This record gives sequence, C-alpha cells and structure tokens, in this order.
Amino acid sequence: MEISVQQLFNLDKFKTNISVLTNIYPTHIELTGTKDKYLSLKKKIFNHHTKDDYAVLNYDNKDVVNISNDILSHKEYFSSLEKANGCYIKDNSIYYYDDKIIDISNLNVKGMHNYENIMASIVVAKILNISNEIICETLKKFKGVEHRIEFVRDIKGIRIYNDSKSTNMKACQIALSSFESPTILLLGGMERGADFNELTDYMNNVKLVLGYGETKEKIKELCDKINKKCIIVDNMKEATDIAYKNSIKGDIILLSPACASWDQFKDYEERGRLFKEYINNIKEEK
Repeated sequence: MEISVQQLFNLDKFKTNISVLTNIYPTHIELTGTKDKYLSLKKKIFNHHTKDDYAVLNYDNKDVVNISNDILSHKEYFSSLEKANGCYIKDNSIYYYDDKIIDISNLNVKGMHNYENIMASIVVAKILNISNEIICETLKKFKGVEHRIEFVRDIKGIRIYNDSKSTNMKACQIALSSFESPTILLLGGMERGADFNELTDYMNNVKLVLGYGETKEKIKELCDKINKKCIIVDNMKEATDIAYKNSIKGDIILLSPACASWDQFKDYEERGRLFKEYINNIKEEK
C-alpha cells in the first residue's frame, strides 16, 4: 500500500514487514509547519520495526539516508549513482548486489524516476525470494501507468509513447529527459498562459515538433527561436499521421502535450486513448 503524508499524521500502531521510502521532497511543509516535522512524519513508515523487518531506501537522497540512520530495520538500498548494498545501475543494466537482473534497454518504461521505482521493486521482490527469471519477465511486460510515458507500440524500430498526462511544462521536461534517441514530439492543447521557453533546455534530442491546438502558434514561435523544425496542424490526428510519416527506425514518437486537453478533448485520458487508437491503426508499410 502507498501511505501519504496526511495518513502518516494519524498512524500509531501501524507496522509493516517491509517499508519502502523512495524520496523525500518537502512539498508538504505547509501541512507540517517545519521540515523537521515533515521528516519525522515520513520516518513513521518504519514505526515498530525490529531487526527482522526491512527498510528499502533511496541511497541517493540524503534526507532518506539521514532519517533512517537509527532505525532497527535491516536496510537495503537502491541507487542510480553508485554501487549500493542492494540495487544499482551499472553499464546500462540493473544489478542486485553483483547479480545482473535486466538490461535497461529491455524496459518499456523510460526515465530515471521509473528506474528508481523499478530498483525499489526489485529489492522487495528479492526480499520475498522471487526469482530473477520472474522479476525479469514481469519487468519486460510492464508498460507503466496509462498515459504517463506509456509505451504504446514498436513499429519496425520506431518506438511510440503516450504521455497524455503531461499537462504542464514540468511533466513534458521529465518525458523529454527520458529519451536519448531522436524524438518527434507532439505538443499542444488548451491555452493557459504556459511558457514554452521552459522546454528549451530539454529539446536537444528533438528532431521535429508537431504543434496543434490552441497553443500551436506559441509552439511554432519557440521552435523558430531555437532552430527546431516544426509543423503546425489543427488537431492531434493530423499531428500523429505526420509524425509517423517523418519517422525512421530508431526514432521515438512522443505525445507529451505540456497542455491541458480541454480545447479538443473531454480530458487527458480521452486524448491518450485516441492517440493510442491512431497509432494502433497504423499498418506497418515501412
């Protein structure tokens, strides 16, 4: 189960056998008043632990490491930066101690935030004595949360992702940071005064932008400014067709609109479902 900071306020007798603390970012200080209070609440996830219980910890987050210094739990770590006592990334693969679990290239979900969650899950699975074969098979099938950098399809080496839940610049930044391959980006939607210049530093791998919706002219302005090829169209269907026609093997096609969907869709879920429908209707003529 996932426990929120709000729930931790009222936990007293709560106890787990395995607790996972992925990150500490003091985004709820307005609820707690001080950072120290916020940290003490997060620490309650290890309430009543003994040496027979497990804490799975993000080795790269200093607050996570610091607040867990004096807990009784058996500690296992995961890290994207260095070899840790637990799970870590080395040579583009994920290891549990010295045991290679899976190549990152075999994962459908992309981005360091996803890799960290996967490593935490691997540690839990190993604590529960689940075999490497089952872990690897499951990870290869996992496509992530629907509409959040969701793998849709591979069409002869062109990999397509649905990130319709990207309704702001930060979400789009995360999506763009998740890929190193040449990327065709579908961008646009409802005009809410967003500043597309916030995407500038994240566009290095983008080879083509398809701008659509109410914000398409602002998208074109950004692309002209940073010398990125951009084609503006009226709707996402046109953008999808043009994206595929301009893609080659090794490219990524990414729907990450950075905008609300309400100019043309009921919600971001409808936008994402229609995008997947368009993609799944493409015949592999390439």
